[in-house]
Amino acid sequence: MTRWQLATATGYYTVSLAPGGVGLVLDHWGPDADAAPWTQTERSSFGTAPDAMPLEYAAIGTRQVEGAELIVTHDDGLTGARPKAAPEVRYADDGTVSRLEARFDDVTGRISWLTVLESSRAHDVVRKWVEIENTGSGSFELSRAFSGAWEVPVGPGARIDYLGGRWAQEFTRFQASLPAGELSLGSRQGITSHTFSPVVTVSRTDESADTSASFAVALAWSGSWRMLVDAVPFRDRVRISGGVDDESNVITLQPGERFVSPEMLGISSPDGPAGIQHRWHDYQRSVLARSTGLEHRPIVYNSWYATEFDVNLEHQSRLADVAARVGAEIFVVDDGWFVGRNSDTAGLGDWTPDPTKFPDGLDPLITAVIDRGMRFGLWVEPEAVNPDSDLYRAHPDWIYRAGDRELVTCRNQYVLDFGRDDVVEWAMEMLRSVLADRRISYLKWDMNRPVSDGGRPGDPHGREWSVQHARGYYRVMRMLREEFPHVTVEACSGGGGRIDNAVLGLTDVVWTSDETGPRDRLAIQDGFLTAYPASVMSSWVTDEPDRLDLEPASFEFRFLVAMAGVLGIGSDLLQWDELTQRRAAELVRRYREIREVVHTGLVVAHGRPVDPVYALEYAGDQLTCLLVYGRSGRPTDVRLAPRTLSPTARYRLRGTDRELTGEQAAEGIEVPFALASDADIVILDRVG
Repeated sequence: MTRWQLATATGYYTVSLAPGGVGLVLDHWGPDADAAPWTQTERSSFGTAPDAMPLEYAAIGTRQVEGAELIVTHDDGLTGARPKAAPEVRYADDGTVSRLEARFDDVTGRISWLTVLESSRAHDVVRKWVEIENTGSGSFELSRAFSGAWEVPVGPGARIDYLGGRWAQEFTRFQASLPAGELSLGSRQGITSHTFSPVVTVSRTDESADTSASFAVALAWSGSWRMLVDAVPFRDRVRISGGVDDESNVITLQPGERFVSPEMLGISSPDGPAGIQHRWHDYQRSVLARSTGLEHRPIVYNSWYATEFDVNLEHQSRLADVAARVGAEIFVVDDGWFVGRNSDTAGLGDWTPDPTKFPDGLDPLITAVIDRGMRFGLWVEPEAVNPDSDLYRAHPDWIYRAGDRELVTCRNQYVLDFGRDDVVEWAMEMLRSVLADRRISYLKWDMNRPVSDGGRPGDPHGREWSVQHARGYYRVMRMLREEFPHVTVEACSGGGGRIDNAVLGLTDVVWTSDETGPRDRLAIQDGFLTAYPASVMSSWVTDEPDRLDLEPASFEFRFLVAMAGVLGIGSDLLQWDELTQRRAAELVRRYREIREVVHTGLVVAHGRPVDPVYALEYAGDQLTCLLVYGRSGRPTDVRLAPRTLSPTARYRLRGTDRELTGEQAAEGIEVPFALASDADIVILDRVG
């Protein structure tokens, strides 16, 4: 038996050719390089051999009973696919990257698919995707064209950790016990969605779930998507598959055409879900991020809550005065700066400065901001248009519509069809014009509604609208990265509606949620950090109230919530008195002391935000800090035991003369709640 081994930083992903050549099968995923290969032990008088195999990719027609990743219907009515027995396999390992390509040709000669697996010894992520080609003379439709499958040895059944929610309540942590059956998560919205995040972690269902091997799979995709977790009764493996959504998308391939699926990313950890979290963060910081420095993670002041649409030069300049005093590093003008934009009913699509608000253009405001020692940025929403706009009046055919069906508006706007080359070219030229003044070095890109009536009637590829829209969005994002490398891009979609590993590879920070009430936001961030790193988590201090968790929170508590990621400020600074401004400046200075370890350190949560005391521990080589959040007034006799310290190393408790070893600290450090009655920062400096 020929086996191919793909090495990661701490383990191996090993596959071999299935009996009969019907696909690749997963033999082993974990730290043991010499693990025994998979052998077929399941016995059944009902079903075929491929139905029980842990296939990396399967088609209906190859599998007859169990689910599959590829469903094809040819123009003559033939359905399914079955590969020839002799696939072409290419394997390479240069000592750092391992790559396997396996090409399977259907026995009819009409379709072929290339399964690609790739790993690196620099991290623990295994990447997987498929390329499907029409090699026949007729057309066919793919009603399902997933990216791959992962059969993991946690069964029978599994515990599944995943993230779900809604607007202003994104990234809520959910856990399901799936003894048998199928769990389906996804989005039909044309964007990643607020409803579910495309990442799942599966573990055993017994008490060892938090400490034994766990496996996680994510889609790097920002359009409509689907992920399935399938626990076949009594089987010792659980199958995770996914890709572009198979409800709202149908992919048509004419002769010679090819479809390349989004990437799926997989991680295994012998340390349970906590180990999964750390491995995700390591990959996202070291591979997806273009840098981990401060140049693309500035302390933002955003003027939305202070002005909403009432934007003018004099008011913005006064806000900039205070923003500079409290320590903001960049000043971002949100919605309302462009022509005709006095509410959300008009102007969207007309991206030139409003001559009434800015008779001399943006230059005076940009100059005023830069003279105060800050960078300058703008909010944009390039994918949407108001009916009351010059752009829509000139190009009413540029939006998604379903024939003569009445158009659907959300937030008084339509969505531009980013599957059209002319629309994407317009968006790129518009952004080039907006950024022609190279002093503009920050864009907050928003997308405030789902795609409705996606498609293009009469276009044979119109039912692929979600795939096309996401790829058009990526084209524009790549243009920004290539032509304006100095511009920091913040991804936003009505809050956290478009956050995934593809977005993390094309932007610098993400707007996690429109919810900025501190206790509600803390719960959102707790879930976010299980799958995504603090270095991309944009979080603001505002004066907004909580909607769900109504326990009061101090000003300092608000700051500590925002300090847990990339600090921003969104309050109406002109309503802060001088004492509040000075306190804010002091807290910004405290943040700068810990910013590097927050962005690059190992993250460990102590408890949950609903607990009487909750803490986030950030650990680097020389500094460990704990952001501590309390309830019900000043907590008493609170002791926290850091989990990331070296037992024999010595540490000094910052602000005191006390030194202790990591082993001593593990017995518990008293939290004095000196910063505020409900919030504190504990910092340990390594001294030996």
